Amino acid sequence: MLARTLAGGRAVPRLAAPLAGLLRRGCAPPTSSAAAADDLVIDEDPPRAASPSAATATATGTMAATMPTVLQPRVLIYDGVCHLCHRGVKWVIRVDKHAKIKFCCVQSKAAEPYLRLVGMDREDVLRRVLFVEGPEAYYEGSTAALKVASYLPLPYSVLSSLLIIPTPLRDVVYDYIAKNRYDWFGKDDECIATKDKDILERFIDKEEILGGGPNDSFF
Repeated sequence: MLARTLAGGRAVPRLAAPLAGLLRRGCAPPTSSAAAADDLVIDEDPPRAASPSAATATATGTMAATMPTVLQPRVLIYDGVCHLCHRGVKWVIRVDKHAKIKFCCVQSKAAEPYLRLVGMDREDVLRRVLFVEGPEAYYEGSTAALKVASYLPLPYSVLSSLLIIPTPLRDVVYDYIAKNRYDWFGKDDECIATKDKDILERFIDKEEILGGGPNDSFF
């Protein structure tokens, strides 16, 4: 059972610490380099006890159900069809020389475990971008954007100093732009990253974007 704690004004599950040798769902046991040391490991709730015969019949399914889900830290989940959002993502990729930030289109299936983690749905992220920083830290809206900036090299990281401005004031401006972004900058019918394949290495949903289906490494 996951304990719950508060971060950024929302209830957030407390994650187990990364454990060596854990199996990724649907994958063979990872080698020492298969999972990053700072991956987020979510222990799923164990299934209810069943009768011996039922347990025997469903042993394989039970094993799969109790395996942990491995997520990555510092993932920005954003509206993949928004031209303004996509421009912002491309800018971050260009200046983030050490590739600290990863990305995911909220429309993709790969975004689902992150949304479950923080108790949000797609409509929430379509209103305000989501940045999952670590096991018990996630941010929305203007705070998410400025937290991303804090990981960028100088001089861009100086933008994070705007966090000193009260969140309600920052989000008034953010929400106004977000509400009008389609009218001002336009949108596509599918994730715009499909047209910029040179940046896809930074996307956790790369395989899905390219049409290969969900990337099982994130489920």
